[in-house]
Amino acid sequence: MEFIKVNPQYEKYIALIELNRPNELNALNLQLMGELRDALKELDSDDNVRSIIITGNERAFAAGADIKQMADKTAIDMLKIDQFSTWDQIRKTKKPLIAAVSGFALGGGCELAMTCDMIIASETAKFGQPEIKIGVMPGAGGTQRLTKAIGKAKAMELVLSGRFISGEEAQQYGLVNKVVPVEMYMYEATQLAKEIAQMSPIASQLAKEAVNRSFETHLDEGLTFERKNFYLAFATEDQKEGMQAFIEKRKPDYKGK
Repeated sequence: MEFIKVNPQYEKYIALIELNRPNELNALNLQLMGELRDALKELDSDDNVRSIIITGNERAFAAGADIKQMADKTAIDMLKIDQFSTWDQIRKTKKPLIAAVSGFALGGGCELAMTCDMIIASETAKFGQPEIKIGVMPGAGGTQRLTKAIGKAKAMELVLSGRFISGEEAQQYGLVNKVVPVEMYMYEATQLAKEIAQMSPIASQLAKEAVNRSFETHLDEGLTFERKNFYLAFATEDQKEGMQAFIEKRKPDYKGK
């Protein structure tokens, strides 16, 4: 891996992926995104990983796509490159993903953070979809996920103006879970990851899948999907352990089975 660092046991049951192009503010070139896709696929199959943190550095989570790779491309070039198939694979990660964001999360960086399931931001975080300023528009989910997160009017404003918003404003709009001082954002992301990792990994994956389905279907279909996953949880040893531990007033010992 040239452009990311992967620690599969950053903490017990927690993996950490660090975007690592500091001189380019972690701009998301094709190689970095491919490495991220492959790392997430491997971590998804690792039974010792129950939650995953993706981060950059204090200056930038990711300041956007690598414009130099795209500037001279034609529409057919971009179609053949098919960069968004990589994003589709990342989106299919089954384990909970937490974005730990400090500094710039712009364009593709904002889209990558929104592809994660939760976002912990530092007070220096800046979110935005400024693609309009270079003659294009978001292409990796920015118009869709941002609208679902903060509503049509505010998303339209940010997409059409290219304006950045602070971490505090992003929290106010419901885009991020928590905003903390810059020296605390990794700690808070890790604490959240630890809390999730204590739960049944199978139940977590089923629940994540059901929540995500709510954005893709009508209510009746979503409820049907939720109930099927609820019933499926009763086929696991973790369900028996969790309920028995509750009855016995002890902490459950989940095995992911």
